[in-house]
Amino acid sequence: MPDTIDNGVSADAPVEQRLQSLIENLSSYIEYYHGGWCRLVSFDGKVARVELGGACEGCPLSLNTLHGWIAGTVRQFFPDIAIEEAPPQR
Repeated sequence: MPDTIDNGVSADAPVEQRLQSLIENLSSYIEYYHGGWCRLVSFDGKVARVELGGACEGCPLSLNTLHGWIAGTVRQFFPDIAIEEAPPQR
């Protein structure tokens, strides 16, 4: 049985699936401690577009959350993936 990462995703899973799992874990943390959330909107193999919502929407520190927590954490596991903010999905 292959090693798994959080959310039961196999370490051998495609990059997008592992990235999705990581962002879901970050979202859980952000939601629990700050009342906001993030979600992966799209991924083209190089750029991941992430939407912020909840308490993050309109928060003056949301860019710090995006570039610090989310992009910084993603860079640790996926150094070649850039993170961009996606416009809110309505």
